Amino acid sequence: MLKIKCFSILLFLFGRQQIQAQSIEITGEIEGKTDVENIHVINKTSKVFTITDNLGGFVITGKLNDTILFSSIQHLKKEIIVSREIMESKAIFVVLQEQINELDEVLVGKVLTGDLMSDIYNTEGEPPINFYDVGIPGYTGKIATQSERRLAEAGDFKPKMLFGLFAGGLPLNPILNGISGRTKMLKELVKKERNADLLRKIKVDLSEDFFSVYKLEEGLRNDFYFFCEEDPDFNLRCQNKGPIEIFEYLKEKLVQYKENLNFKKQ
Repeated sequence: MLKIKCFSILLFLFGRQQIQAQSIEITGEIEGKTDVENIHVINKTSKVFTITDNLGGFVITGKLNDTILFSSIQHLKKEIIVSREIMESKAIFVVLQEQINELDEVLVGKVLTGDLMSDIYNTEGEPPINFYDVGIPGYTGKIATQSERRLAEAGDFKPKMLFGLFAGGLPLNPILNGISGRTKMLKELVKKERNADLLRKIKVDLSEDFFSVYKLEEGLRNDFYFFCEEDPDFNLRCQNKGPIEIFEYLKEKLVQYKENLNFKKQ
């Protein structure tokens, strides 16, 4: 009877240990004084990444003693070790502290007193006038870069433009620029500029968190990003994509990058 009891206890403990050694889905919620949407939630141990929804909720896989990192620009970073209690409840609640960046007080220009007439005479210069001030409709979208403006001026030849021959209005610029290769060159330049802007945004948004999980020497990181930017699928995989998709893309490219490094060392 004693042997059976001891065996049952050992079986129970072994079963509990096996369950806790397995990865489970942990449902979590983040609370903070500022916006709790799109906070990075990273399991640094198993290298799993997700982000919070608009209410601060998230789901991530983890196992006992995994380290989960919570990171965002607005909040102080926080790490939590997955405990037995978290494993049993399959839930986690996190309170993040607001990131406060205090700057030294700097006085620029003249000090205003609050007396309207006094402050008017104490200010210098004239306020800028925009098209709203004079009642003229204007463009409020993204301002084109110099390369984008040049590409628009060069035109892009389309076969349907040949119908202009019959109407006497054949556009010459698109044809000449197409033959000379100028249009193709400008398209490549615009593409490079857009990829560079996209890469800068990725570095700001994801770089710190990505390299906290996937280790790479700091001196190699710019070279790694250049490797990503040169990928023909870089724009397709990253433009207008969410952090999770971009994070997965960077993971794939880092594997390829390290394989290339090892090959060069041989």
